Amino acid sequence: MFTRFEHFAASSLMGSDESPPRDNGQLAFNRSWEQVVFALAIALSKKGHYEWEDFRQSLIDTIGVWESEHQLDDPTWDYYHRWYAALEKLVIEAGLLEQSELDEKLASLLLCHQSDDSLAES
Repeated sequence: MFTRFEHFAASSLMGSDESPPRDNGQLAFNRSWEQVVFALAIALSKKGHYEWEDFRQSLIDTIGVWESEHQLDDPTWDYYHRWYAALEKLVIEAGLLEQSELDEKLASLLLCHQSDDSLAES
């Protein structure tokens, strides 16, 4: 259940170009990390690390950059990759993590994911 802030944050994106994917009116997450970065963006704003409007504008900007570099029907489009890019930018700007720390954590996560994939294949 959303708190007032979480409801405000999520609903501020509805009905606009930066709206999150939905399925039958509910937020749609296809991979577990999507839900994590969605919640993390809201939680960091709620804790005062950045203004929600700053995140929203960062998301709009990252979507705009992607659209300027790709055809609109490009199958590589991924909403939550843009969400993550917007979050990453603000986390660095807020001084919460350095780029090298993010790169290290992401590499570790990808390594775990690859290990999980190889275990599932055996």
